[in-house]
Amino acid sequence: MNEIPPTGAHSAPESAAGQQIVCPNCGVAAEPGDLFCENCGQDLPDGVSPIPADGLKRPGGMVHPGATTPTRPADMNALSPVCRNCAGTTFLDGYCENCGTPAVKIRDHWQERPAAWVAAVSDRGVRHHRNEDGMAVSARPEHGSRAVLVVCDGVSSSADSDIASLAAARAARDVLDRQQADLPSVAGRISAWTERLALAGDEANKHAVEAGREPSGRPGERLDNPPSCTFAAAVFDSGVIVAGWVGDSRIYWIPDSGEPEQMSRDDSWATEQILAGVPREEAENGPRAHAITRWLGPDSPDTVPTRDSRVVDRPGWLLVCSDGLWNYCSPAHDMAELVRGLATEAQGDPALLANRLVDWANSRGGQDNITVALARVAPVPPQRVPAGAAAQTSPLPPTQPMPEAYPPADYGSPQT
Repeated sequence: MNEIPPTGAHSAPESAAGQQIVCPNCGVAAEPGDLFCENCGQDLPDGVSPIPADGLKRPGGMVHPGATTPTRPADMNALSPVCRNCAGTTFLDGYCENCGTPAVKIRDHWQERPAAWVAAVSDRGVRHHRNEDGMAVSARPEHGSRAVLVVCDGVSSSADSDIASLAAARAARDVLDRQQADLPSVAGRISAWTERLALAGDEANKHAVEAGREPSGRPGERLDNPPSCTFAAAVFDSGVIVAGWVGDSRIYWIPDSGEPEQMSRDDSWATEQILAGVPREEAENGPRAHAITRWLGPDSPDTVPTRDSRVVDRPGWLLVCSDGLWNYCSPAHDMAELVRGLATEAQGDPALLANRLVDWANSRGGQDNITVALARVAPVPPQRVPAGAAAQTSPLPPTQPMPEAYPPADYGSPQT
């Protein structure tokens, strides 16, 4: 959805004489001075991200950025060029010259949209003083072709967890983005991505560990508690979903009709309680509900992602999220009801849907950072087999079994 930038925003430079301005995303011609493409909403070179004309504020106090925030902000610690209170764009000494509100970091609320069918949003929430979630996504432009969604939730009790989570998410995304042959068989795609997810988890862990080698030294950071984070990644490749995780960030498959599913299983104390027979609601609301039993970082007991796969037989949503969302909507059926309802309001736009899910979580209290990554997916149409040719089929490889239950974590286990 295209929006009008706030009054006072810097204008994009006009093109040189005779030079046509073309959107780098969709190739549609633009007019001199345009800040964003009227066709797809992509920011034009040297433009600024648009903001809703009505200046609607999120429950957390910030103004929504437009649907085309740069895919990879250069400096996540940089201050946002837009005031969270009045949408002003002029600052002096870190304060808005119009209303005096302190500037906030870009990372407090940012989004990525590598293709029209894939988007992710990460938000600080209401209660936390910074966003310790990290996320990274990528996708081919063809709808339903290939997408990568990665979410890492920094453990709040550890030092520099925000640095570790972002580094881990981007490292994993880069591994999953490496060139890989397009495999025609379902079995081949599942096998290849299962192996690649193991490599991505290993690379993500290396970057989480590296984040602790040179502590930032920020006030309040504990040098005796190295950075750590969770890991959840999902790949959609031509009708196949392959997922991997460490910790309690989640992966849901939500078809438009039929049974939704939480593909991941939390590595947490709460999960151990549920396996022992404690009701889900009681376990997930207990005093140790967010103590995790596996994580990425130098002191982790096991960093190999658990992996699982599904073959998609109907259209729906692939959702990867941090506990800032599922805290308020944990069971797969409840999450599906929420996503399906908001998707209708968002008219199927993944960026708008992700923002609405973030707003929904903030309206419930926003007690944690919230990250939502979405891909709108559909099954691959069956291919015709030439007359007289035998159809080549391959049995699906068994999905990797769930690990045996870990012993309950002690009270010193990381909390996300």
